[in-house]
Amino acid sequence: MTLLFNPWMFLFWAVGSWIIGMLGRETRFGFAGNFLVAFLFSPLVGLIVLLASDRRRRVPPELRRKFKV
Repeated sequence: MTLLFNPWMFLFWAVGSWIIGMLGRETRFGFAGNFLVAFLFSPLVGLIVLLASDRRRRVPPELRRKFKV
């Protein structure tokens, strides 16, 4: 069985992509964007994108109501 079709390699790839997605929840791309980048390219590329992306700024609830953000 080749490395490309090895089920353990696919499981490692999918779990690695899921971890990258979970770590990227608070970034500009969110979970879905980081997961898709990691799954389509590789978890290593996903990690690089995760480290390079901006973090979202949390707006406090009182400012959200005041400025209707």
